[in-house]
Amino acid sequence: METIGSVSDMRALAARLRAERGGLSLVPTMGALHAGHEAVIGAALAAGRPVVVSIFVNPLSFGSNENFAGYPRSPQEDLELCARLGVDAVFMPTAEDVYPRGYSTYVTEETVSKPLCGRSRPAHFRGVTTLVAKLLNIVAPTHVFLGQKDAQHVAVLVKMVADLNYSVDLVVVLTVRDPDGLAVAVRNRELTSALRQEAAAINLALKRAKEMVDSGVRSSDRLVAEVTHILGAHYRLRIIYASVVDPATMQAMREVVPGRTLLCIAAWLDEVRLTDNALL
Repeated sequence: METIGSVSDMRALAARLRAERGGLSLVPTMGALHAGHEAVIGAALAAGRPVVVSIFVNPLSFGSNENFAGYPRSPQEDLELCARLGVDAVFMPTAEDVYPRGYSTYVTEETVSKPLCGRSRPAHFRGVTTLVAKLLNIVAPTHVFLGQKDAQHVAVLVKMVADLNYSVDLVVVLTVRDPDGLAVAVRNRELTSALRQEAAAINLALKRAKEMVDSGVRSSDRLVAEVTHILGAHYRLRIIYASVVDPATMQAMREVVPGRTLLCIAAWLDEVRLTDNALL
């Protein structure tokens, strides 16, 4: 496994890997790798192409009131995991590599990024799209592997790739959950055992909504009311949003269309922001 720091070295290695093996898969991450990342990397490796994992805590995706410096980082453990899995290369640039002095160009998606997380984190998706656009130009992968847990990220990037005519396939890997049902996430390491018990209510709410749809309920209002009731019973959970949306546009839906409707939840659990979703 090669560890690459500079943009020029990454571009050269990626070109060689594509030429030698006829394709290249990219797994973009912000590091602090966990079982969810491992599943996405594993899916990329199983596809049979060389795999590049990018590890970069993107300053552009943090708002002025968000703790960029406090985001979990574990570079040595991340490299060990990638080596154990058999990744071909890890791209670990510095902020100066990605956004050199005088940098002033950004990619903004204006529709899919606006609802849900876009309301409370208005600068976030501009950072995501700008970084991923740069990674697509640097690495030039034929395939990008993403996790379904970040459903709005997926939808925004699908729209960006289509709108900007990138020649790349996006592959979405199902959410990995711990035995208690909590979706695996970087921020979970900040949860005490008591907080994890509270957080389990999010998955319970998603499961209850799926049961209601399976029994014939189609009203989004009824589903959101039930989810709000379940989460509201846990006083340390503060709902940011619970919304029934189109998975491609992230726009709210009045009625569930089975198999084509997503329930998305975001909540504060004390000072930890949690998100999750389920296809209904």
